[in-house]
Amino acid sequence: MKPKIIASFIFCILINIGAYSQQPGREIQINIDTLLNARPITTLTKGKLVTWTKGIDGDGQGDGYLTMAAALFNKDIAPHALPDNPHIGATTKHPSITLHYKNKDGINSQARYVSGVGNFGFYVPQKKYMGMYLGLTSAEGGSQLQVELTYKDGVAVKDFWLPDYYNDIVAKDSCLSYIVHDLAKWDNKNKMAESDHHNINALNIYPDPKRILVHVKVEKSTGGYLVFWSATGVPIK
Repeated sequence: MKPKIIASFIFCILINIGAYSQQPGREIQINIDTLLNARPITTLTKGKLVTWTKGIDGDGQGDGYLTMAAALFNKDIAPHALPDNPHIGATTKHPSITLHYKNKDGINSQARYVSGVGNFGFYVPQKKYMGMYLGLTSAEGGSQLQVELTYKDGVAVKDFWLPDYYNDIVAKDSCLSYIVHDLAKWDNKNKMAESDHHNINALNIYPDPKRILVHVKVEKSTGGYLVFWSATGVPIK
């Protein structure tokens, strides 16, 4: 394990112990619509399956998720599918988080993929935040991420290691939590490829609560196939 990965891991353990449950705030679902470039989820739209087009692994060519309605229409038995409601409720580890898929929408992109080296960034409502949660998956191994947080008074950079989405979160107190846990995945003909054990994770990048955040940029290194699902901020009241 690289030194910077160890440092990020220790940082997460030290800062994340009960942080959200102790200080809940009113979450803000950050608008990332202009970043979305992939449909990794099959939906049931107007009574028909609309099959995913850019998947969650295999460099986007292999396997995607299904909504529960799509999986049941597909006659899958007790499927580990995404909930039909993309608004995922809060837990003690993260606030409520809204993903970008809908069964009634069979056209628009649902996530952003990054294959190989790449980056993306987004502006946030200018506030002080106690947490900023990125919805992410990494396939074909983990992804090394460098996050640049731009504040009104300067810039800070942090490194994070995002594990492969098949792996469960090992550390009890870390920057990671589950948005959706233990999912199946399906091939491009909507045949179930694996029945469980896949996740969409929330990575809390912990902005400085004493500074006004303006922009977040995520830089990905070579390894892993990354999918960015959402961004949710918890401002300080």
